[in-house]
Amino acid sequence: MGSSFASRFVRQLGGRAAVVAGLGLACLAGGAAQAAFPDRPITLVVGFPPGGGGDLYGRLIATAMGKEIGQTVIVENRPGAGGNIAAGLVAKAPPDGYTILLAMSGNLAVSPALKPKTLPYKVPEDFAPIGLILEAPHGLFVATQSRFKTAQEVIQAAKEKELTFASTGTGGAAHIGMETIKELGHLKLLHVPYKGSGPAITDMMGGQIDMFFATASPLVPQVQQGQLRVLALTGSKRSPILPDVPTFKELGIDMTMTQWYGLAAPAGTPPDVVKVLSDNLSRALKEPSVQNAIRKDSAMEHDLPMDQFKQYIVEDIANYRKAATPALLKQIGQ
Repeated sequence: MGSSFASRFVRQLGGRAAVVAGLGLACLAGGAAQAAFPDRPITLVVGFPPGGGGDLYGRLIATAMGKEIGQTVIVENRPGAGGNIAAGLVAKAPPDGYTILLAMSGNLAVSPALKPKTLPYKVPEDFAPIGLILEAPHGLFVATQSRFKTAQEVIQAAKEKELTFASTGTGGAAHIGMETIKELGHLKLLHVPYKGSGPAITDMMGGQIDMFFATASPLVPQVQQGQLRVLALTGSKRSPILPDVPTFKELGIDMTMTQWYGLAAPAGTPPDVVKVLSDNLSRALKEPSVQNAIRKDSAMEHDLPMDQFKQYIVEDIANYRKAATPALLKQIGQ
């Protein structure tokens, strides 16, 4: 009787031990799988066509992060609607860290501030911010033969008579930026929208418009080659690449908003996965080759991880909402 009871007890104990051991191994395996992120390529969705706009920054950071994280980061171009199509796709992607967005001021700040009802996503609710990559100033450009030699001359002239300025689209970050300058400086300016910088510059060279307001980085080579002149930049301090160009803030117009780029994952992405991505982005931004590529065209890397980047986005949305006068909202059809 005692022997039979002892045998049953040992068998039961052995079975329970096996279950406990199995659970322990499962937990260890789960932890190992979690710790192994990423174990396959990551897709970075970019809201520009290849070679256009922020695509170059997307490819730069994809290559640099791929080296740091030990997996390929594939750039997938989904252009359209100023980057909003790309943002909508990522917002609905599986929240596992394998699909991330090249976020920017246009799709995560300007559009949510000025036309939130037209978007298939909400900011910041539908995203898990990974980190800021860089900030690029907007610039006030004129033709080399323009009668305006300084920004002060433009400001003075625009107080007395209406001048025209071009941007690459109604409701874009640059358009809103110049409208903010117009309000803060009490200037008389008429916006003329274009579908791209090429046609805008052509018309400016031909004298049809007075000036062009745009993100400076793509146009710096033309400034350095003497094809254009830049009279002032946004941002809080002068660009090291263009040290002789004043900021609007120096000129008494406190407009410091910039074009920025960062990374974001879908909301619900596990915090430890977001941290892996954020840490590797931070390491990539410390690479001299990455810094040189960013700085050569007047932009500046800005390592701002996760919650800090989220707060940055929220504040930028607030800034654009402040700029949204009734007249401006009417212009953009809101």
